[in-house]
Amino acid sequence: MNSYLRIISYSKPYSSYVPTYLILTLLAVIFGSLNFVLLTPVLDVLFQSIPAENLQKPEFAWSINYPKQFFYYYLSNIVKQYGSMKALQLVCAVIVVSVLLSNVFRYASFVVINKAMYKILSKIREEIFNKMLSLDLAYLSNEAKGDLLSRITNDVEQVEHGAVMQLKGIIKEPLTILVNFSILLYISFKLTIFVILVLPVAILLIARLAKSLRKHGIDSQQLLGKILSTVEETLSGLKIIKAFNASDFIRQKFHQQNQSFTKTIIYILNKGDLASPISETVGVVTVCIILLYGGSLVLSDSPDLTASQFFAYIAIFLQILNPAKAFSSAVSALQRGLAAADRIWAVLDIRPKIKNAENPISIKAFKESIIFKNVFFSYNSERTILKNINLEIKKGKMVALVGNSGGGKSTLADLIPRFYDVSEGEILLDGTNIQQYDLEELRKLMGIVTQESILFNDTIFNNIAFGVPNATEEAVIQAAKIANAHDFIIETENGYQTNIGDRGMKLSGGQRQRLSIARAVLKNPPILILDEATSALDSQSERLVQDALNHLMENRTSIVIAHRLSTIQQADEIIVLQEGEIIERGTHEDLLANEGFYKRLIALQWQ
Repeated sequence: MNSYLRIISYSKPYSSYVPTYLILTLLAVIFGSLNFVLLTPVLDVLFQSIPAENLQKPEFAWSINYPKQFFYYYLSNIVKQYGSMKALQLVCAVIVVSVLLSNVFRYASFVVINKAMYKILSKIREEIFNKMLSLDLAYLSNEAKGDLLSRITNDVEQVEHGAVMQLKGIIKEPLTILVNFSILLYISFKLTIFVILVLPVAILLIARLAKSLRKHGIDSQQLLGKILSTVEETLSGLKIIKAFNASDFIRQKFHQQNQSFTKTIIYILNKGDLASPISETVGVVTVCIILLYGGSLVLSDSPDLTASQFFAYIAIFLQILNPAKAFSSAVSALQRGLAAADRIWAVLDIRPKIKNAENPISIKAFKESIIFKNVFFSYNSERTILKNINLEIKKGKMVALVGNSGGGKSTLADLIPRFYDVSEGEILLDGTNIQQYDLEELRKLMGIVTQESILFNDTIFNNIAFGVPNATEEAVIQAAKIANAHDFIIETENGYQTNIGDRGMKLSGGQRQRLSIARAVLKNPPILILDEATSALDSQSERLVQDALNHLMENRTSIVIAHRLSTIQQADEIIVLQEGEIIERGTHEDLLANEGFYKRLIALQWQ
């Protein structure tokens, strides 16, 4: 229930739609039920059994009986003056008008509720996407991307079909049942009380069925998330899968996940489909019981019901069964939708660890230095990645981080833009802890070029201008020239308007990297973080990219993580990390003279 109420809470901005929908639905139900109420006069006309007392015009009164008495009086006069056929034509005309009005109001109610429902869905979809953008990298690194993708697509779709779309049934069907029950109470109070005692049996059976559907609905969504994760990993690593002849292993893994999902979803569908047959069977049994009891009321020596009233009663009762079945189906579908909603709430309720301070300090420029003071960091409590890091990076200087893989170089650099926060100690920028600064303004001071070029399925122009609103064509071209990218760009099919495909796959590795550098150039940040930006390139591409990086680093503070030590020999300071600790520091010449770990790294690369 809490999950459903949470979905309903999204409708608050559209609360004006609710009264309109309820009024239109009520009118549709009333005019729809009127058709069956008119069965009584139709049968009375056909069997010429209109009571004689109806020939007298009734006195006006605020009573539920007055419209009925007046209609019978009017109908009696029609029969007397024009005959039964004319009266029958009149009743049929009223039924046609009633059906027409019922459908007009029903359509109008759907127009209103559809608009509200899809605005709710749009809001949920945007909220989960915005939450995804705000999630910490620590969370994203522990979660399968396919599962997150499943939540923003399949789970939202399940909420649409299983919860939001069922709003029609959840609201309309009970309203239909309520109106029709009110009419049944008016026709025969005694028979309706008997019906109320019989119906709870069906309701209890369906309620028990719906309870198990929600649990298995959660299981199915989790399994689908695993399938999407496997598909995403397969598409990303297809080259490696083929190179290692691992196709059979991946195929078997997917087959097992697919079979588990199929087995669960078949179980859910079978149980869901069971609700309708149960409802129908119980409904038929109930009708038979009512026929027996109602018939006894008609056939008794002092009948409480006329034959025409009893026929009308049965017809209206049968109109309750369809809404009851539709309501039970809606409840079953609702459980699947709520299961998907629970997975969405699980993401939306995550509280980001990386966030602004309550009163963040504004920062527009970098003036002095970045200082690491007694910094420790671990992704979890099991292993400490950085240990007691003390480091000062002065403005305008180039500091290189070197060491074996897994030594903590990238992690140290990731702490500066607050992709992660330190476990102990602090990082100061111009004398202030970076956690006190406005996060967006802090990151505006930094440009990042990584080993893997992160590009988007868009034009070259938009990729370079990414994150720089209103970038001019001249500025983009100038940035491309500095990054040694302009020449290859103008040779592409549409120049700067060429689409580079998914993750820039239409370009070579060196070309993608130069676009990343052009993007950093355009941003013009005072602080640069270069994370092994040339390690995955061939010699020719590396020379072009390194030249572009040299242009980029001019007059900027640069933190460079290098695999190829030949690229950082001009650094103002080289920091050597081993197992998360600084073991050496100094210039290239100083470290060579020390004949320590750095010199051994140099020797290994020269071999």
